[in-house]
Amino acid sequence: MSDLEAYGRASPRARLGVGAAIALVLLALAVTVGIGIWRGHSTPAEVVASTDESAFEPEAAAEIYVHVAGAVALPGLYVLAPDARVIDAVSAAGGLAGDADPSAINLARTLADGEQLVVPREGEAPPATAGGGSAGGLVNINTADAVTLETLPGVGPALASRIIAWRESEGPFTAVDDLLAVSGIGPRVLESLRELVTV
Repeated sequence: MSDLEAYGRASPRARLGVGAAIALVLLALAVTVGIGIWRGHSTPAEVVASTDESAFEPEAAAEIYVHVAGAVALPGLYVLAPDARVIDAVSAAGGLAGDADPSAINLARTLADGEQLVVPREGEAPPATAGGGSAGGLVNINTADAVTLETLPGVGPALASRIIAWRESEGPFTAVDDLLAVSGIGPRVLESLRELVTV
């Protein structure tokens, strides 16, 4: 006797039990897929691995990675659109915590790949920017060494070397906008650096 014939001869109660079991399995599968899609869209990235330095060139990136820390609901590493702003990163991290000081950060500033965004709490001083520059904590792009330049968002060893090589061959930068002449720095990267550097 085939399984189909055995099923046909089974009591209605047994057939109902088999049908209910199948329905439960399908429902569990649908819920699992739904949760996976939701979590994949809203949770921070946990592992970022790449040995290809060119994959992190700011102009070529299809997405950027930003580490959000401090007074936010869900601190962590987030994958954002290349034109994302601070408000987008804060939103991805679940919004500001109750004790956050939103006036201490520029919510409209464009982000750069590899940046760490620290949201200060009420009463905390805004996070210190990289040193090696002038008073006010700004990085002087005419005097900063490679290590100091690499503390800037989106500036890795290769880009820091190109900044130094440019000023050595062309002379000192006369304005922050002169960074556009450096290979690898476009308008978006310049905007992310504008408030952090000086000449």
